[in-house]
Amino acid sequence: MNILITGGAGFLGARLARELLAAGTLSLRGAPARSIAQVVLADRGAPPADLLADPRVRSVQGDLIELVRKGELPAAGTDAVFHLAAAVSAECEADFELGLRSNLDTTRVLLDACRALGTTPVFVLASSLAVFGQQPGQPALGTVRDDTLPTPQGSYGIQKFICEQLVADYTRKGYIAGRSVRPMTVAVRPGLPNGAASGFFSGMIREPLAGQRARIPVGPDTPVALASPTRTIEGFVRAAEASDAQWGQRTAINLPSLATTVGEMAAALEKVAGREATALLDWQPDPAIEKLVRSWPGDVAWDRARGLGLANDAGFEAIVREYIAENPQAVRLAVH
Repeated sequence: MNILITGGAGFLGARLARELLAAGTLSLRGAPARSIAQVVLADRGAPPADLLADPRVRSVQGDLIELVRKGELPAAGTDAVFHLAAAVSAECEADFELGLRSNLDTTRVLLDACRALGTTPVFVLASSLAVFGQQPGQPALGTVRDDTLPTPQGSYGIQKFICEQLVADYTRKGYIAGRSVRPMTVAVRPGLPNGAASGFFSGMIREPLAGQRARIPVGPDTPVALASPTRTIEGFVRAAEASDAQWGQRTAINLPSLATTVGEMAAALEKVAGREATALLDWQPDPAIEKLVRSWPGDVAWDRARGLGLANDAGFEAIVREYIAENPQAVRLAVH
């Protein structure tokens, strides 16, 4: 089996690659599992050294649109594509053309290349919870379900919703076997901050644990739907594995969600690392970020994902402790 992961050098792309390689096999659309012969990691930069050391890994670096147009991606014989590459929310608001090219144009070019393969590859699109948004002057969103009408309130969410519809139509036509999934805000991400408006959800845990100050641009009552990296990767893989009957409709599904608030996240940090950690949090509202983040849903139902056997995280404290266990070198404070 041959697999392509776009955004393969990023945090989630690399983690997905490790999970697939460690398993060694993958079942697609309910078929018997097959051995993984190659995982192609496409990104602007190189993937981590441990992945490059695996003989089953091939790194392809460069602009994704140009790589596809040159015929370098996807290679003949590609069985599955995990499309994770994207410009993130704050980037798309700051640079409209960047968002259109990185999200909408790139997805369209990649879908056409998959269509040209003529083999109906599985195509898993990492969409976003940002396809849902609180419309100005309208009633509160309430619980967002798999079939809730998306009303995105930012360029990123609009671009992702368009991509969901493209995946559904290419699937309807038989060009691909599309599976669009909407991950929750992923926390806690290790490493440096990214350009996402939601980046502070990880930063408010990651930086204090490293003994550094962290700014929180929203109020403590801000609701958020979260998932750990582990639960998120499980969702990507299960989407590829599910049979057509199990998957059901061609529309996107919400991945499992943990509903919490920013204040509760801070309380979990204090429980794990004490007041020394929460003393490093700077509550400094940013009206632009707060407006965007508060437009996103905080109460997300995930019935279809549950039907696929997926589960959410036990609580945010468990997510913090998972981060500490996986990244001990990044933790400077004593934990309890």
